[in-house]
Amino acid sequence: QVEVVQFGGGLVQAGGSLRLSCTASGRPFSKYAVGWFRQAPGKERQFVGAQSASQATKYYADFAEGRFTISRDITKNTVYLQLNNLKPEDSATYFCAQKRGAFLAGEHDRQDSYEYWGKGTQVTVSS
Repeated sequence: QVEVVQFGGGLVQAGGSLRLSCTASGRPFSKYAVGWFRQAPGKERQFVGAQSASQATKYYADFAEGRFTISRDITKNTVYLQLNNLKPEDSATYFCAQKRGAFLAGEHDRQDSYEYWGKGTQVTVSS
């Protein structure tokens, strides 16, 4: 049974930073690509960023480029999403997801290409 567990999130003022964490029992992130998505109330879930298992390939949504960073600690089997210079429009529930394989394969933003999902963690940015 694979379980993706997320940590972090919370309330921060605009311009602040947060770090979200994601672990996956039984599925080492060293072997599987990972993606982050977010969903604001009343809106569809949208792609934030993704990283291949080797960390050689990364993609970010335009709004995330330069502000958000995906990294991982293999020894802890944990993936992080660092959120910097946060804006009120970044307020959303953020989801971590693990792909079926090691590569993004040109499908980094396709939600149905991810096999296991965390339950999400709330990020609220006040103005």
